[in-house]
Amino acid sequence: MRIALGSDERTPLTDAVADDLAERGHELVLVGPPGGQDDKQWAEVGRLVGWLVAEGHCQTGVLFCWTGTGASIAANKVEGVRAALCTDAVTAAGARQWNDANVLVMGLRLTSSGLAREMLDAWFSTKTDPDEAANIARLEAPVDAGEERT
Repeated sequence: MRIALGSDERTPLTDAVADDLAERGHELVLVGPPGGQDDKQWAEVGRLVGWLVAEGHCQTGVLFCWTGTGASIAANKVEGVRAALCTDAVTAAGARQWNDANVLVMGLRLTSSGLAREMLDAWFSTKTDPDEAANIARLEAPVDAGEERT
């Protein structure tokens, strides 16, 4: 599988995740400092990882920033991206199962390499629940600002 891996910093965690993904046999597209592009900030990295996934250049993305929040917001600005900020394996599995998330986002601040490995295990072993198809389709529907809310 081809995976976009991006971060605004290169850290021992980003290196560990890159190594883990390569050991699993995945091809990596490195975005930001992990790929030697030191001038890339979290918003640029998030959008570029999102674009690579949305355009089909990569099947999924793994993305980092200090808290994970900014990178996930930036990635989710790209149409077709469902980036999920995850803090544990159960959340990563739920993001795949119920939301068909296609970009896994982790915070650099609190994520250990062991925890990242658990989240990657969950991410790659969990399939989307077909019963969630209607809800997932609603995520892609445009929002009408004049729509009545109940």
